[in-house]
Amino acid sequence: MKLRRRLRRIGSGFGGRKNSRRFVSLHRFARTDRGAVRLPIVIIAGSAAMFLMSLVAIPLFFGANQLYQGAAGGGDCTDTSGAATQPQESGDANSIPSNYLALYKKAGQQYGIPWNVLAGIGWVETHHGTLKSPGVLSGENFAHAGGPMQFIPGTWKIFGVDGNNDGKKDRYDPADAIPAAARLLKHDGAPTHMRSAIFAYNHLVSYVNNVLSAAQRYANGSFNVVQANGPTCVDMNGAPAAPNAVVAKVITFAKAQLGKPYVYGAVGPDSFDCSGLTMTAYRTAGVTIPRLSDAQYWWGASVPKGQEQPGDLVYFDYKHGHSGPGHVGIVYNPQKGIMIVAPHTGDVVKLQSYKSYPGGAVGFTRPTAHNGHNGPTKRL
Repeated sequence: MKLRRRLRRIGSGFGGRKNSRRFVSLHRFARTDRGAVRLPIVIIAGSAAMFLMSLVAIPLFFGANQLYQGAAGGGDCTDTSGAATQPQESGDANSIPSNYLALYKKAGQQYGIPWNVLAGIGWVETHHGTLKSPGVLSGENFAHAGGPMQFIPGTWKIFGVDGNNDGKKDRYDPADAIPAAARLLKHDGAPTHMRSAIFAYNHLVSYVNNVLSAAQRYANGSFNVVQANGPTCVDMNGAPAAPNAVVAKVITFAKAQLGKPYVYGAVGPDSFDCSGLTMTAYRTAGVTIPRLSDAQYWWGASVPKGQEQPGDLVYFDYKHGHSGPGHVGIVYNPQKGIMIVAPHTGDVVKLQSYKSYPGGAVGFTRPTAHNGHNGPTKRL
């Protein structure tokens, strides 16, 4: 897996500490650098390698506890219906400057992000714009970050917002910077994947915890963010009944694997790759199908698009010169276009839309009506 670092912004404050306690924020992996930041290349190679390895390890080793709390497993689902709820303010919220508080609430309503999470980021970054540090009210810090929500130029160019309709997008103006932060969180999965969205804002688990600690203080009563790494209850509800007992066993098995990590070549019981999941699910139901996605594609009877049923296999990434599709999932809810799938390295078995999958589905097959030969499959 290629890792491409993207520096998004720098936190000037850290959970209420003085601005002498700063830290570098690396952008999420597997994306190009959106900024124009050039840090001095005075880095000891060994330290840099260890630092990068630690960043890679964070989402993997903290996935089940600190970072991705709320991940579903064993078929449970996450209720996302209240993810965008705007809580009442607590007495601690009185410490927020009135103009910032109004802007947090306005942006929260507009983008569906709990306003107190935006306030938590504003506190950790610059104490709501009150820190006397380079790059808060003007200029930039050493990593080119600026403004109350600490954007670097490249990220601001993409996510900047003219929040007060004055014809300008000014990262130093909280009326623009706060809705831009909400827009960025929304882009990264908030509010239904709030922890991972905040983690994308700054790749430190401690940063996520500090933001959410401040957010909790600003909310009146209990406040719990939503981190739906497993299936959502909306997706789990309304799925049509399995057409037969075999498919019922396949779906039951696949749902029980939700939340388990993707590992290339794995066929269970603790991890799976895409075709390992489909093969093992059908083997559990008493049906033996080939191991790899391309062979599975030629095994089952072809199902016309729009006529797929729960338990059918859905395929993707059939590239020229290959023997068949390179990716496969199990149709779970054809009415909503939802499949159960082991997506890729760094992810977990989960519910995912096959209708919005990049490139679209290249076909569906029904293993229970297999041909059992190498060659074009018959159509049902």
